[in-house]
Amino acid sequence: MLFEIQSVQELRRVAEELLAFCDERKVIIFIGEIGAGKTTLITQICALLKVNENISSPTYSIVNEYESPNAPVFHIDLYRLKNIEEALGIGIEDYIYSGNYCFIEWPELIEQLLDPSELVTVKIETLEDNSRKIEFLKE
Repeated sequence: MLFEIQSVQELRRVAEELLAFCDERKVIIFIGEIGAGKTTLITQICALLKVNENISSPTYSIVNEYESPNAPVFHIDLYRLKNIEEALGIGIEDYIYSGNYCFIEWPELIEQLLDPSELVTVKIETLEDNSRKIEFLKE
């Protein structure tokens, strides 16, 4: 599924489409350069999941846990980690196998831990006119 958006206001519709696209899959990985809008899209998804907390990038905390009416939502940013051992040290497997929504930015470090048949990939690309191309993929 592919979207081209011109403004942040269009992200709510993209978030709605993403949640529908996921079906039962709860692990969603986000691929995109710094500033592409990964956290901004995750904020919209969390709003749809009725998270009432302030959503922020977990670049320094690595993991943010948000409460929603149904279950915790995990937002993970692996940008600062150097190797898979560091990811294992923070308990990454507990999050990705929890059965709860788990949004992962910079997932390349833990690819070997992820089951492609259980996840959704979101690729965000910044285009020349500063619009975004957002693509959802699943195997």
